[in-house]
Amino acid sequence: MKAIVAGIVIAEAEPKDLISIEGNRYFPPATIRQGSLHPSTTAYTCPWKGAARYYDVVGDGVQARDAAWCYPELRQSAIDRVGKDFSGYVAFDPRQTDLVD
Repeated sequence: MKAIVAGIVIAEAEPKDLISIEGNRYFPPATIRQGSLHPSTTAYTCPWKGAARYYDVVGDGVQARDAAWCYPELRQSAIDRVGKDFSGYVAFDPRQTDLVD
């Protein structure tokens, strides 16, 4: 599966390596295009996952504000609920990203 923003492939991973949560697909950190995520100042805390870190997706003249996020330090209860530690996995805003098989 690929995550594409403005025609640029930002992440690519085998479907078996993705984590699906609440309609979002989370990509392993190693599958993210180097240098494409720039930290955003947006703050959010999920009631069950913990504090999120948002990113602007930047590359080849494109900037998509808050188009990606991850949970760098998950709550243990979130890991238990999902059945896998997905700390640092990156999800993409479906309004700004095309997910293609």
